[in-house]
Amino acid sequence: MMPERIADEAILSAVDDGFARQVAFLQDLVRFPSQRGEEHPAQSFMAAAYEADGYAVDMWRVDVDVIRDLPGFSPVAVSYDDAFNVVATHTPRNATGRSRILNGHIDVVPTGPLDRWVRDPYDPAIEEGWMHGRGAGDMKAGLSACLYA
Repeated sequence: MMPERIADEAILSAVDDGFARQVAFLQDLVRFPSQRGEEHPAQSFMAAAYEADGYAVDMWRVDVDVIRDLPGFSPVAVSYDDAFNVVATHTPRNATGRSRILNGHIDVVPTGPLDRWVRDPYDPAIEEGWMHGRGAGDMKAGLSACLYA
């Protein structure tokens, strides 16, 4: 068998082996209401998960006054007083190869009227192989995938 094929099979096997844990993690993450301005508990949850996996974690408050004059800055209409960024860094034993950056966002859009929901938007449910819940697809599944990559 070709080495690339062996590596592909090892990766697929590792994904299969960790799939149930990743789904459970995603369900826990979806349970956090993380609308704009309410992300801090979800960000702390992500930071703790990265630390538990051995990553060096840096978590800092977003200071709008510091970034206001940077290229690409968009005016903000909500308070950033409780907004935090989380960065997890893996430092390999041997610094060879190339760097990789995986990123995403944890905030979700507002739920709107709760009486329009079939279930609690922050109660993740799996139906026919699909997870339903606020942020399950955008972008909390992506953050879960980054952690489990």
